[in-house]
Order: sequence, then structure tokens, then C-alpha cells
Amino acid sequence: MPQTRLHVATDAAAADRLFPILEAAFEEDGLPLSLFDLDEANGIKEISLYADGEVDAAEQRLRAILDDIGIATPIERETLPDIDWVAKSLEGLQPVRAGRFLVHGSHDRAKRRPGDLAIEIEAGLAFGTGHHGTTSGCLEMIEMVARREKPQNALDLGTGSAVLAIALAKLSHIPVLATDIDPVATTVAHENAKLNHVSRYIETSTAAGFHDPIFARRAPFDLIVANILARPLMRMAPDMARSVRPGGSLILSGILERQRNAVLAAYVGQQFRQVRTLWREGWVTIHLKR
Repeated sequence: MPQTRLHVATDAAAADRLFPILEAAFEEDGLPLSLFDLDEANGIKEISLYADGEVDAAEQRLRAILDDIGIATPIERETLPDIDWVAKSLEGLQPVRAGRFLVHGSHDRAKRRPGDLAIEIEAGLAFGTGHHGTTSGCLEMIEMVARREKPQNALDLGTGSAVLAIALAKLSHIPVLATDIDPVATTVAHENAKLNHVSRYIETSTAAGFHDPIFARRAPFDLIVANILARPLMRMAPDMARSVRPGGSLILSGILERQRNAVLAAYVGQQFRQVRTLWREGWVTIHLKR
């Protein structure tokens, strides 16, 4: 489906004030935003919101926010070409190392070294290639936690490309449930598990929430890894507490540095304690124990 770019131009001061408001408003929807200097000499910046599907609804929300804070500027629309931007953006990317893990494409198989836990992920529709700070942070944390705690039953919640589930399977050789709300992601996850020869360990499932029967069948988990977004993670804190064994661990990411304390507060309220935080490229990965 072609993507639509909704963009507004305004003075730099207004744009700098507006951008964090829009980040908060559209964070849960997962709609990307960008801010750049449109006319630096005259102090004009442009904010873009990238939407697909309910474009009219996104534009109405954007208009309401502009009106609410008193920015009177038109919203322009641009329909972008129907290109697999994920694949295109990965064309020149190098393999990523995170601890013993090496995440690479098929064209970089020759760069694997003895002792590497190599994970081959092709550019596709699902998020998670190892190049994002949240994914690499999770991989590093998985190696630390799994080697120390030796989990026997794990969950990769919001699996995307299944890179984290594959990492757990390759490192620990344990059953991993990999779920996502997006059936496309679930399909990609299943194919990636087969590509990496760990499909015997990984069960993929499309599940919209913890009420799905798959969780009751597979819980409680020794380890849950969830690289999602801060607000959904905070909402799911009670479900996480019910789904992990006493003494079990959570690895949470998709959390901006400024959101860390709010996420920690939600989980401390569910009898979790923080063990460690990794800081990567403005994002954090948190290890919690119940």
C-alpha cells in the first residue's frame, strides 16, 4: 500500500515545540515522524508524519493538535511511491555485531567468524534487523541474562522479524514462543526461523494480546523479551507479571531514554526490580526480575 506523507512547515520555535507533542500523540500508532530544516536562512522547519491506511483520521488528529496549540499552518499531502523502503534502506548496511551475535544478510555470510552466533535476516516487511539500537541492546542483554539464568521457556513478544527469538534459540536451545499482532510479521518470523535452522525450537503465533489462548498454554515463562514501545509495555505490566515465573526475567526495549523512569515505575508496581539498563543511541533496554 502506498504511504502518504503529511507535512507542515512553520517557524523553528513552533516546530521544536510541536514535534515532541506529535511524538507523544502518535507513538502508540507507530507512525514515523521527521523534523528537518526546510529553509535554514529564514528559520523554517518542516515536520512530516508518514501514514498508511487511515490517512484521513491521521490528518484530522494532526489538524486538531495544530489548532489546539495555536499553529495556523496548512497540512500538505504527498503520496509516496509503493517501494519496500525497509529493503531499500538495507541495501548498503553492514553486518551488526552484538556480543556473540552477528546479524547479517545473505550477501555477508562470508563475514561470519568461528564462534559467532550468526543470524541471517533479509530485508523484509517486519521490523528487526539488528541495526536499530533497541534490537542490538536486546541481543546484548539476551546473551547476559540467558547465560546467567539458563531459562527453559521463553517468549518473544512482538517478534517482528524473529531476530530475538532466533537469538534465544541459537544461544540456549530452548522452546521460544514468538508472537506478533501482525500476521505478516508472524509469517516473516516463521520463514526466518526456518532460514536459521531453529524452527524446531520456535513456535510463531499471531496474537493480539495476553488474552489469546496461546499464552495460557505456554505460560509461565522463565524469560520474556519485548521490544515494542513504552506505552504498550506499561499497559501490559500486570499481564507480564502474571505470565512470568516468580524469579523470572523480563527484557524490555523500544523505550526512549526519557521514558525509562515511567516504564520502571509501572513494573516496580508489579513487584519487579531493575537489574540492569543498557543505553544505546537514545534508547534503553531494561532487565527486570520478579
